[in-house]
Amino acid sequence: MRGLLKRIALGIATLCVLPALLSFWFRRLVMGGDRALEGSTQALGLVPGVLGQYLRRAFLRIVLEECDPTSTVEFGVLFSTTAARIGPRVYVGPRCHLGFVHLEDDVLVAAGVHIPSGGRIHGSPDTVGAFRDQPLERHLVRVGRGAWIGSSAVVMADVGAGTLVGAGAVVARPLPANVVAVGVPAKVVRERTTNER
Repeated sequence: MRGLLKRIALGIATLCVLPALLSFWFRRLVMGGDRALEGSTQALGLVPGVLGQYLRRAFLRIVLEECDPTSTVEFGVLFSTTAARIGPRVYVGPRCHLGFVHLEDDVLVAAGVHIPSGGRIHGSPDTVGAFRDQPLERHLVRVGRGAWIGSSAVVMADVGAGTLVGAGAVVARPLPANVVAVGVPAKVVRERTTNER
């Protein structure tokens, strides 16, 4: 019965976001999908509580590469590309910024986490020109199944399945599965035990 009620609520939320979807599709024709998505997620990110969760889920499952209906995207979350993928039972905490990312099943992302589109979004080979004029280099950042990213972390490289990234850590190099990594830059401090997993 509970599952049926959730599906009905998601259907109602989808009807409620139809104006936002129409606006997104029109703006996508004019300015491209990624720019249109930024504005849409800014607006939908302002709706608090369970209502906001359902509205964001209804919108994102249509416009992102993948957004599973069992995922939760909290207040103030911004997306910068439609290529993002949010797997089943993923939780994205408040005020996160997500780029070209794949959050696999059961990932937990705490509040204020930034996952840009890799570590070299703006190139820097030209020492004369402005950074804004440098070529963009977007790379997929994959966060493995069951990983947990702590508050205010910055993740610019892949995180293995079951890995815990400490609060405030900066992940500049890929992390293996089932470890605990902390610090700036993030370093593995220990492996997770079977009981922790």
